[in-house]
Amino acid sequence: MRIHRLEISAFGPFAGTEEVNFDRLSAHGLFLLNGATGAGKTSVLDAICFALYGSVPGARNDGKRLRSDHADPTLEPRVSCEFSARGRHFEVSRSPAWDKPSARGKNGFTTQQANTLLRERVDGVWIEKSGRNDEAGAEITAILGMDREQFTRVVMLPQGDFAAFLRSKAADRLELLQKLFGTQRFESVEQELARQAQSARADVSTLNDRLSLTVSRAEAEAAPLGLDTSGAPATEDAAALLAWFERAVSARTSELVSGAAAAESVWRERAGQLEAETARASRRLKLTDAMRRKAAAEAAAPAAELSVARLERHRKAEVLGGQLQAVDAAGTVLRQAADAMELSAGALRAAAETDAELAHLEVHAINVAPELGRLRSLLAVVEERLADEKRLAGLETRTAELEKSRQALIAASRAHTQALHSLRAESAVLSAGIEPLEAMAAEAVLHTKEAVAADELVDVVRRYGASVSACAASTERRRAARDEHLGLRQKWLDLREERLANAAAELAAQLADGEPCPVCGSPEHPAPAPAAASALTVAQAEQSARDRCDAAEQALAALDQELSAARQRVAVLASQGGDTAAGEAKLAAVAAHEAAVRGERAVAELAVSRLRQDELGDQIAATGEARATTESALAQTGSTLAEVKEQSASLESALSALRAGHPGLAQRINAIRNTAGTLERAEAAQIQLESAEALAAEARQQLDHALPGAGFETAAAAKAGLLRASEATSLQAEVRAGQDEHARITELFASEDLKLAAQEQQAGQPIDHADLELLRAAAASAEQETRAAELASVLASRSLETVGRIGREFADAAAAASEPRQRAELLTALAESAGGRGDNSYRMSLNSYVLAARLEQVAVAASDRLVAMSDGRYTLQHTDAKAARGAKSGLGLEVVDQWTGHRRDTSTLSGGESFMASLSLALGLADVVQQESGGVDIETLFVDEGFGSLDEQALEQVMDALEGLRDGGRVVGLVSHVGEMKQRIGTQLQVVKGRSGSTLHISDGVPAA
Repeated sequence: MRIHRLEISAFGPFAGTEEVNFDRLSAHGLFLLNGATGAGKTSVLDAICFALYGSVPGARNDGKRLRSDHADPTLEPRVSCEFSARGRHFEVSRSPAWDKPSARGKNGFTTQQANTLLRERVDGVWIEKSGRNDEAGAEITAILGMDREQFTRVVMLPQGDFAAFLRSKAADRLELLQKLFGTQRFESVEQELARQAQSARADVSTLNDRLSLTVSRAEAEAAPLGLDTSGAPATEDAAALLAWFERAVSARTSELVSGAAAAESVWRERAGQLEAETARASRRLKLTDAMRRKAAAEAAAPAAELSVARLERHRKAEVLGGQLQAVDAAGTVLRQAADAMELSAGALRAAAETDAELAHLEVHAINVAPELGRLRSLLAVVEERLADEKRLAGLETRTAELEKSRQALIAASRAHTQALHSLRAESAVLSAGIEPLEAMAAEAVLHTKEAVAADELVDVVRRYGASVSACAASTERRRAARDEHLGLRQKWLDLREERLANAAAELAAQLADGEPCPVCGSPEHPAPAPAAASALTVAQAEQSARDRCDAAEQALAALDQELSAARQRVAVLASQGGDTAAGEAKLAAVAAHEAAVRGERAVAELAVSRLRQDELGDQIAATGEARATTESALAQTGSTLAEVKEQSASLESALSALRAGHPGLAQRINAIRNTAGTLERAEAAQIQLESAEALAAEARQQLDHALPGAGFETAAAAKAGLLRASEATSLQAEVRAGQDEHARITELFASEDLKLAAQEQQAGQPIDHADLELLRAAAASAEQETRAAELASVLASRSLETVGRIGREFADAAAAASEPRQRAELLTALAESAGGRGDNSYRMSLNSYVLAARLEQVAVAASDRLVAMSDGRYTLQHTDAKAARGAKSGLGLEVVDQWTGHRRDTSTLSGGESFMASLSLALGLADVVQQESGGVDIETLFVDEGFGSLDEQALEQVMDALEGLRDGGRVVGLVSHVGEMKQRIGTQLQVVKGRSGSTLHISDGVPAA
């Protein structure tokens, strides 16, 4: 993973927008991130972490405080990071949640939510991958192969954690190692094993409780039988005890069944004797009761005959009951009608004296029917005009409403007139200012194009100057290359001439006996030319000179092409105006930009003015229309008001006569109805009296005709013979009861039981009640004993069945408990070992064991670098020696001094040595975590503060080790403000703080592109 570019805006201490070209820093392999305390060195690392993962390490991870307090309130906080990984190129931009000023928001702000944009560069084109915070985070984690915690441990080495880790005791390293390596899954395995072991033990305990409960159930079942348990097996041998209970309960059940059969035989014998004596006593009692009832019936016979005579007379008088009741009812109705007539006449006389409707009548000469007809006609007339009175009230209400509306319309008309004058005045002012703005806005597009062209010309002039310089440099290099080529060619030709001059000697030097001559072909060489001592040397020198000449010729050809391309670039740029003076181009660009700004401002002001002019036109039209509408409504309201007032006056005049002094027609109607009601009651009373007199005469006539036929001379005699209904019913029931009793007595004396009882009484067989009670008690006792014996035998049989079932359940449960017990023992031993207890002599938990293996890998990786930093003196070594007093072991760390051959505790290292050791640990951890993350290639690495504790020699060794990290293209950034580091490392990313926020600058002695 390599970082290419970082852009920070309104983030942390950076108020504006800062851009860091990491490719420029990466060109040197090693760079320094320095700045004053509090300037924001750590904030640069936080920005990288936030861009990739949406959060920053540690306590600074508060999204709302990531925004710079120095930045403009409207500037959005944002971090963009361009990076490559696994052969792919990405750019991620993130903005945290922040409060943006807004006139509509609460307290003047609206909350802007966090947003993310992840893009990938494919074939030179940026393609959007995701715009969601969580989705982009998951994508980046998959690309890098690391989550945020691993990234901050591997890429941004936390020196403070490792210094504390180096000096801490073995038992204190567990938490930090767990945080660094994320081994919570192994701790979860320990907890899961402990949970399973506990669950298995709980299952076994439950099974044991069930077995104990089974034995207790068997004892409870056998307890009511009163068994002798002196010979029973011990409770610990549950199976034998259950078998003994089953045998003992079976024997006891047999005994109880035999006893129940014997008790039942005795009970049946005694029950038969009791039944015979009880039947004889019952017959004697029935005979005695029948004799008593017969004597009582004979004594009541005379009274019964009198009751029959009274009942017969009542039945004759009952035939005249309807006529008698009719005469009485008619008399009652006549009296009531006469009383009602008297009351009505008095009320009518009183009304004639006080009621205005009857004031014109004589008090003692009132004719009811004509007057009642007159009042009914008047009532109909008044009720018909009642609606007119309601309409009059509505007209009065309508008059008030119309008057109120008229006043409101007058006020609205005045307001519309004033608003119309104001709007027209504002429109005239705007019209006067629009014309100059239109002239300026018409030239805005032209000014904008001129500004762009001026900027392009400035860039062309700059590139033209650079190209002229480059062309001059290429010309100089070509001249030097041409001179060198000519010199080398001349040297090669001289050496060639020398070699040709010595060609015979060179050929003679290559002749061998038996080998043909390359010139004549003879295998014999009788007189070879004498060999020159330097012939071979000249040939080699000539070949070497020729090679150098060819290389110089190729270099010259390349420089020719380079010079041709440079001259072509100069010509192209000159044709584009590149030969213009730089100052002149810049002044023209400034003037063009100012004109473009003025034009853009005029366009904006013109748009606002035109928009306002349109709004004013709409408002003027709407206000004029509203005023016309209001005036029309005012005229309509005045006309309607006059019409309503005229209708009200006409109705009031017509209804005043009908009220006849009453407040309203409703009151007049009530008065007429009351008077008519008085007359109606008087008329009804008179009609009722006449009807009652006729009904009474008819009822008396019918009774006089019916008396002789019923056997009575007068109505009084008939009434005397009548009985009350209840009395007649009671008398009839008494007569019927006497007759029924006589019939039952006759039937009793004819029954077989009473005949047998009479024979037994005549034979002289008395009843002894004492013997009968003894027989009854003996039978009840025998029955109770029999039922108790049967119940005991049934309960014993059920207990026998239950004890047998319990024994079988116990056998099944005992067989099923074997496997859970073995599993519980195995899981308990495994959980104890994984938790560092039990037979675990080192008291190392599974989590500690895994961390010990990781610590051993880190120690090996760290030692490779510590050896170089300490001039071969120190290495780090993991130890799993037992801790004292039974403490947990396995996470020990020792430093081995190669100069003395002794091992010692890491806390004995000096400050500088501790820094080198902790730095080595950090770098070793980075290597180990990188391997665990699938071999992710970490090409950019940051090392935090701590170099101030090193002396000059130690610093030199540490720097050598860090420079070794650049092998393979790795880039290392050192975070420090140590003065010597600034002198040693020329490439620097400087963080400069100020009152208005911090800024970033790259210093490498090379001008920015």
